[in-house]
Amino acid sequence: MTIPTKTAVLTGVSSGIGKAIAHRLLAEGWQVHGLSRRRADIDLPGFHWTECDLSDLQALEQALLSIETLEAIVHAAGFMRTAPLGQLDPADGQAMWQVHVAAASHLVNTLHDRLRRGARIVMIGSRTMQGASGRSQYAATKAALQGMVRSWAMELAPKGITANLIAPGATETPMLRDPARSGTPPNKPPIGRFVQPEEIAGMTAFLLGPDAGAITGQSLVICGGASL
Repeated sequence: MTIPTKTAVLTGVSSGIGKAIAHRLLAEGWQVHGLSRRRADIDLPGFHWTECDLSDLQALEQALLSIETLEAIVHAAGFMRTAPLGQLDPADGQAMWQVHVAAASHLVNTLHDRLRRGARIVMIGSRTMQGASGRSQYAATKAALQGMVRSWAMELAPKGITANLIAPGATETPMLRDPARSGTPPNKPPIGRFVQPEEIAGMTAFLLGPDAGAITGQSLVICGGASL
């Protein structure tokens, strides 16, 4: 008996968590439609890449035109700009809102009626959504994702579609070393190391898998004990 191939749309596939998720899903036999500004260095069967600036919602909509039915939407694209009160830059706040929140909203709004019954939605948020000194604009965008996910979970539950948020702590990605966040360097969590992108990918794969059908509207924190 042949198992039907499942299809996912995944943002932020060019690096970090998004790239790790792409590799995990491809290894598990998914077809992955990846969206990112920079070319994804992934040359594997089942991977289809489309160049897309997620801050441009019209471009995002165009990138989704060829996608018909699918089983999963994963929004992993993101970046961080930090500043203390008195130095907040409205342009930075708007740019993060556009990628983290507006793009996520438009992505799911456009594709929700193409999701098969029992499909899954996963947003990659941040533990920072609970608040962090010097990161108020970033935290606000990630907190907004939590509200959207819970709302979608309520709306889509009758269709058997789940929506969940993964909220990583400091994760070993290029964003961790971004000079733009030099004012608020990350602290290693109690486990003595940073979270690995592959660990976030593993949780994503679980939420998209057969054992997570009753998990919806939840925010799952992966922080190496930093929340303790």
